Amino acid sequence: MYCKLSYWKLLRDGNIICSAGRKNMKNVKNRIAFVLSLVLFVQALAIAGLAQELPRAKPEDVGMSSARLSQLSTTLDGYVKNGQLAGGVAMVMRRGKIVFLHTFGSRDREANSPMKADSIFRIASQSKALTSVGIMMLQEEGKLLISDPVSKFIPEFANSTVAVPKEGGGYDVVKAKRQITIRDLLTHTSGASYGGGPAKDKWDAAKISGFYFSDRDEPIGETIKRMAALPMDAHPGEKYIYGYSTDILGYVVERASGMAFDQFLQQRILDPLGMNDTSFYLPMNKLDRLAVVYSAKDGKADRAPVEGTITSQGHYVNGPRKSFSGGAGLLSTPGDYARFLQMLLNGGQLDGKRILSRKSVELMTTDHLNGIPFRTGQGFGLGFSIVKDVGVNGVQSSVGEYGWGGAYHSNYWVDPKEQLVVVYMTQLIPAGNIDDYGKLRAGIYSAIID
Repeated sequence: MYCKLSYWKLLRDGNIICSAGRKNMKNVKNRIAFVLSLVLFVQALAIAGLAQELPRAKPEDVGMSSARLSQLSTTLDGYVKNGQLAGGVAMVMRRGKIVFLHTFGSRDREANSPMKADSIFRIASQSKALTSVGIMMLQEEGKLLISDPVSKFIPEFANSTVAVPKEGGGYDVVKAKRQITIRDLLTHTSGASYGGGPAKDKWDAAKISGFYFSDRDEPIGETIKRMAALPMDAHPGEKYIYGYSTDILGYVVERASGMAFDQFLQQRILDPLGMNDTSFYLPMNKLDRLAVVYSAKDGKADRAPVEGTITSQGHYVNGPRKSFSGGAGLLSTPGDYARFLQMLLNGGQLDGKRILSRKSVELMTTDHLNGIPFRTGQGFGLGFSIVKDVGVNGVQSSVGEYGWGGAYHSNYWVDPKEQLVVVYMTQLIPAGNIDDYGKLRAGIYSAIID
């Protein structure tokens, strides 16, 4: 008996109901084979997607208190209720598993768009950690040594100068005592500020000041080469001065690797770690995920009024998309950044993908300042601040903790002793006197119960 229907169905139990005649069974079987292959392909994609998700655990399973973490949620929600923050995301991992993920407030308050775990944030100086890791990768591959002079890769730095203030005002420009090294850049002891030092007039005239690069209509290398001709704020290795050091490192990565900096990060760090939402500029299909920037005004978070500036969606969306700032240029999500930090906590690898050796991570997370003044109780490694004395540091922490933050009021730290990874992202610049960092830290450490 023959049936005459023109379709088939694949049921959940794997049985196929087919109504084609026998003379069409060969075609049907071919179709079935194709669809089964398609199903397996889709399942593989789904599994691959899940592989990018960090594992989760109940807080008590890794020595933390659910009740106390719930109290932290209430604390963070309070900043939205009182108007100090529009919204944010806080993520805590312990022993490699997410135990706390709290989204609060709005991605775009005026549009009534809620904050979500996959919202995209401008991470500004949190970019520095990825650039620093890139440098260490190249050292492991024999492409450079961190003791190398920067001029080996950027010849324009061979004759650096320093602006020395004079009594009564003004400054003299003198030759640097020695060349700037890659290690000087990693530790922010190169003498390069953000253009606000003694020779501010020359930096302003060169139109190089501030951390914001996404509006620049020239490749980062061209900016860096012009920067090399300007007087630095101090002699190499003598002072900790926060500034363009890591942007210079980004161009060193280009010269040493032979790859454009954005391509190097994408192929060597972002793709292997599954950081699928981290980039220098926002893909247009992700526009509705970008968190809006707010500014503290009279203790409240006000929407920044000027488009195209650092206090708006700005050039990350509509800019020239030419300048890849290793110091402050990346966009990311809490989940992406947590994957990067967990790789470091794991000694350089995640999900079977090794980015760095354990010894390179140890070198990066050791104080390199050798007595150069920095924050009380802290030192600075190769890209991170390092806790040296908990009592002097004055907040809940552990010796050996490392971390940093970004200009848009994002923050992170890794506590190897407690096996903690913390990522906190908001978009508030300037942030004013908000005390959320301290309460976040207090809430997390108070939840440790083992």
